[in-house]
Amino acid sequence: MRCLSPPPLAAEGQGGGQRASSEPVGGPPPRPSSASGGGRNVRRVPLVLVAAIAENGVIGRAGGLPWRLRTDLKRFRALTTGHPVVMGRRTYLSIGKPLKDRTNIVITRDPHFAAAGVVVASSLETALEVAEGDALRRGAAAIVVGGGAGIYSRTIKMAARLEITRVHVRPEGDTVFPEIDPAQWREAARQDFAAGPGDDAPFTTLTYERRGG
Repeated sequence: MRCLSPPPLAAEGQGGGQRASSEPVGGPPPRPSSASGGGRNVRRVPLVLVAAIAENGVIGRAGGLPWRLRTDLKRFRALTTGHPVVMGRRTYLSIGKPLKDRTNIVITRDPHFAAAGVVVASSLETALEVAEGDALRRGAAAIVVGGGAGIYSRTIKMAARLEITRVHVRPEGDTVFPEIDPAQWREAARQDFAAGPGDDAPFTTLTYERRGG
């Protein structure tokens, strides 16, 4: 299993949440420039999508996960600790609290939304700018995207890597992960796991790297 190997961050503050502008504290981060081919953004800090996906593509049901997978939660923690993590409001609410030792950046159009220990961004573009500035200041190796489905769909074309847990179940659900096009992505690592204590199903972890990246 590949980890992003970040330096540790200080624990999240206990005060009220922050609302991000395009110029966060410490000065504006560099704006991404457009690549000449395919419309992808070139970023100084790579974008990594981290997701657990059922065999039928489902990633969620009724605002939560349709499985329990304790072993994969440990992997998620290892992949994301020390990094800025961008997520939507519904994903954040399903977690219920800020992720410890990570910069939590929550995207929402609700101007009244606030939560202690998170940075609130009104758009994906602002969230990614804030995340890039945070990663550069802290020396983090990547910006992590943690969901939900709409944000995955909008960021997969920008991503350098996918860290996927393929859960070997086919549950009903109301949100799905976008297609992983083999013409765009190559499998770089794979590891199979039997269901352990606290796991509802066996699963496979997969790392995909963008072809030609």
